[in-house]
Amino acid sequence: MEVFAEYLGSMNDPQQRERMEHVLSWVGETFADLVPKIAWNQPMFTDHDTFIIAFSTAKQHLSVAPEKAGIDRFAQQIVQAGYTHTNQLFRIPWKSEVNYELLQEMIQFNLEDKAGCSTFWR
Repeated sequence: MEVFAEYLGSMNDPQQRERMEHVLSWVGETFADLVPKIAWNQPMFTDHDTFIIAFSTAKQHLSVAPEKAGIDRFAQQIVQAGYTHTNQLFRIPWKSEVNYELLQEMIQFNLEDKAGCSTFWR
């Protein structure tokens, strides 16, 4: 996805870059109607100008931010997947597998929950 090329190019670790690129491509292919963009220096996807999900990187993990409502709704599944979380994001360690089923459920939840939302954030 061209919109993420500069962000991905700034990642020094090739394995982490490949993982991030795969996750972003998967979201774009699975949810083709979402709009990919960079905001707040992180890759994210929006729908009708409302936030759906964002990603960022750290030394030890890939962070996924589905907003607090997404964390609250899926907290148990996040822990069961072996990830840790805060109120706003959860962390996928670089050495762990990405649980794409969980990502799909979170994105679908946000799409449905924010269908009538007229603001960027909840």
